[in-house]
Amino acid sequence: MAEQEQETSETTILPLFPLQTVLLPGTHLPLHIFEPRYRQLTADLVGGTVPGREFGVVALRTPVVREVRGLDHLYDVGCSTVLREAKRLPDGRFDVVTTGRRRFRLREIDCVSAPYLIGSVDWVADDPVPPAAADTAARLAEVARAAHERYCESAWRSDDWQRPDAGTDIAELAYQLAADCLLPLADRQRLLEETHPLRRLRIVCRLLTREAGFLATLGAVPLPPSELTDLSRPANLN
Repeated sequence: MAEQEQETSETTILPLFPLQTVLLPGTHLPLHIFEPRYRQLTADLVGGTVPGREFGVVALRTPVVREVRGLDHLYDVGCSTVLREAKRLPDGRFDVVTTGRRRFRLREIDCVSAPYLIGSVDWVADDPVPPAAADTAARLAEVARAAHERYCESAWRSDDWQRPDAGTDIAELAYQLAADCLLPLADRQRLLEETHPLRRLRIVCRLLTREAGFLATLGAVPLPPSELTDLSRPANLN
């Protein structure tokens, strides 16, 4: 990852946005903001009340939760995201685009200090990849890229996906490869929580190979990304 944050006992306060999806570092997340509490969060992000326009996205453990009141409703590890674009609509809703930045481990949540949830978090770092593993990393990257290409050629039109740049950092590569794949939430969460870049590449390679096999067996393809329902819309949260 471009920014290697150390996981320490020192906590950071971060506004939280619980969703029924998992955000991965370096990937983009469009959001349609309609709930009053998250309109307020967006206004605070735009207005500079929240430092760096950064807030946390964390996945719900069950989609039927109507109100988050404890840590047991949320996964332990989430991803911060930075607000890049925000368009306020005439009725007060917002359409925004954010970019995943860095992982965090959720320690506590505060449900009363603001209209939206606030978390106490520790940043999560990757394990270092020793120089001696450089050849292994290069081979894994090649295999994972090939699996990604097979999946995307089966699933998407040629203009709906692109290969990660050749110089993509080994720690970021698995996230970029997974971004083009419609993985179940549990699989995306597993990738997010994995702290060893090489294990993460092995995992994404297996997942992409599995999903490409499903497509071949079923003889069907998912909808293009532009036509998918926006899974980032939080239904009945809080």
